[in-house]
Amino acid sequence: MDDRALAGELATAAGHLLLELRATSGLTGKDLGKAGDLRSNDLLMRRLAEERPDDAVLSEESADDKSRLGAQRVWIVDPVDGTREYGMHGHADWAVHVALWSADGGGTLIAGAVALPALAVTYVDDDLPITPTDGLASTPKGELPRVVVSGSRPPAFSQPVADAIGGEVLSMGSAGAKAMAVVRGEADAYVHAGGQYEWDSAAPVAVAQAKGLWCGRIDGSSLAYNRDDTYLPDLVICRPELTERIIAVTSAS
Repeated sequence: MDDRALAGELATAAGHLLLELRATSGLTGKDLGKAGDLRSNDLLMRRLAEERPDDAVLSEESADDKSRLGAQRVWIVDPVDGTREYGMHGHADWAVHVALWSADGGGTLIAGAVALPALAVTYVDDDLPITPTDGLASTPKGELPRVVVSGSRPPAFSQPVADAIGGEVLSMGSAGAKAMAVVRGEADAYVHAGGQYEWDSAAPVAVAQAKGLWCGRIDGSSLAYNRDDTYLPDLVICRPELTERIIAVTSAS
């Protein structure tokens, strides 16, 4: 199985586990989120050890022993992205992230998958077209461009960005859900500046770049992964034709 197929299979399998846990455990809220994180992480770590024993892994839910810094290949995973939303009944805006970083060429993402288990779909880093559909957003997209932001930590420039592209702001859950809203055509841009880590964006960025979207920092610089410090606080994912207008606002913040 190649790396892209494995990333997709693992994200999907973890999503199935999380849906079953959500439906049968009787847990809710933070208790469900904690159990989901642990169970999903166990599955991903076990499968990666079986399928890619020579690769390193960086996971939100496992200790980082830094051995990955000397590795040629590093899987970057978030077992439940949007733990709060996962623990809330009826929410679809949570995800599972599985990405693969390679040291070749100075370091780059070479595979990625984002599962949206509540919508029964997994997106991988291929160039196949996606038919715009509704499902993640609470309301269907109208004619105005839409900027998705964190519901709990919206950046101060949310409305200025929307104004710059003549659009509107919509709050949504996990980073993966917001990124896939742009991939799916439910939004035109995702902007964030409230603090994130590598596992929050690696898989969404791999998928979004493969679909032709622009991905980078709010100052317009490139995103870098498998760094000693995994803190990667800000992110823009948008339609390429909007990049210049958005970065003009975010870089001035």
